[in-house]
Amino acid sequence: MTRRWLLCLPLLLACVAWAQPAGSAEPVRVWPNPSFRAGETIRYKVHYGLINAAEAVVETSGSLDRVAERPCYRATVSGHTTGSFDFFLHIRDQWRSYIDTTSILPLRATRDITEKGYHKKETVDFDHRRDIADVQIHDRESPTRTAYKIPNNAQELVSGFYYLRTLHYEHMKPGDVIKMPGFFDESTFNLEVTFKGRELVETKAGIVHALKLVPKLPNNKIFRGEDAIKIYLSDDRNKIPVLFQAELFVGSVKVDMYKYDGLKSRLNIVNAQ
Repeated sequence: MTRRWLLCLPLLLACVAWAQPAGSAEPVRVWPNPSFRAGETIRYKVHYGLINAAEAVVETSGSLDRVAERPCYRATVSGHTTGSFDFFLHIRDQWRSYIDTTSILPLRATRDITEKGYHKKETVDFDHRRDIADVQIHDRESPTRTAYKIPNNAQELVSGFYYLRTLHYEHMKPGDVIKMPGFFDESTFNLEVTFKGRELVETKAGIVHALKLVPKLPNNKIFRGEDAIKIYLSDDRNKIPVLFQAELFVGSVKVDMYKYDGLKSRLNIVNAQ
């Protein structure tokens, strides 16, 4: 389990033909998006302690897709282990979300996970009018398809990060809590994220003015304490994730941005002297 979280943090997909979610082509809500657009790419180095363990990419496709007769962003998180970690773990993961351009809700989410000794392919279609998620597990020997009841306006992991980027942090004060209902891994959740304020953070791309967010974690056997994960978004209109830090029971993980391209606005980075 620990090794899967190595690449799921900035997370934290080729399947068979998908059934379209039922319902109208009209959006279930209107949610402004001042922060991201099609054609954005952000690259990260993943460090386990002092070791360069993996690389990850978060990107939106250069053109819009259509799901259930709705235009959507195709957002993909992909990652792979490197060096000695690749020999022992050999992780090749791809997570994808099709995010409605008007509501910033997921219309479809897919996972294609290949790790040493483990493989999973999954497609989830979201019907937000009926609050139902249709989950297909693409197993060659025993494929399954199951419908689950989900909370209203539920996010999944990838779309949830994009949703956090659309919020107006200038109206928040340290200690304010963001509540987000969601659905992941065939289970519902109610995520609480605390806004901790603003900091300067050092990344491989430079020093960035950042917003600090801390998700509250339930008791688990992976992360050390309920405040073990820290997420830093750029303090500008983009609000891109520039740094992730996590304290594990067996070490620490840092996901560090080193390159970005196609941002909607200028990054709030400290100029080198």
